[in-house]
Amino acid sequence: MSAMELGIGSQIRHPKFGKGVVVESDASYYKIYFNYTGEVKTIARDFPNFELIEKKEAEFQPITLSDIEKAVENIIKKNQPKEEAPKVALAQKWINGTITINPFNPEMSNKEIPIKTFFHKIVMVRERLRVLEQNINNHPKLDDEDRVQMQQYITRSYGSLTTFNVLFADKDDHFKGTGKDD
Repeated sequence: MSAMELGIGSQIRHPKFGKGVVVESDASYYKIYFNYTGEVKTIARDFPNFELIEKKEAEFQPITLSDIEKAVENIIKKNQPKEEAPKVALAQKWINGTITINPFNPEMSNKEIPIKTFFHKIVMVRERLRVLEQNINNHPKLDDEDRVQMQQYITRSYGSLTTFNVLFADKDDHFKGTGKDD
């Protein structure tokens, strides 16, 4: 019976509850009204001991958890900036350089990161902030006050990142915050 899609009004016979009518369904379960008990019971779609009396065609294809996960993944992918989208130049003096992080404990080893890798991550943070800003500005359920408040957080985030402006070759690519207090 697991391969069948039972629509509302389909009649089945359950070994314990007797004759029932499907009154509701979702991706995993049927809700079935049983005359014998006078109750609606939730029964898994793949329950093997149903006997089909009369089938009504389902009016819709139920959505599975997998379908929802795929839809959410597609939405996230569509709203992510493309990895190659930003064509931002690293300042000439940093090309082929490294960043060294020295721990306070001398027994621990240093960590070296190529500046190019670090710079790419900074640029991606900036691009994701821009996408977030666009989504906030175009969100249908946010009112103007909410938009302004969320926009202020983004502006402050840009301000926190102004330290990294030294890495950019072009001033037009710099982070810009709210002013001197950044």
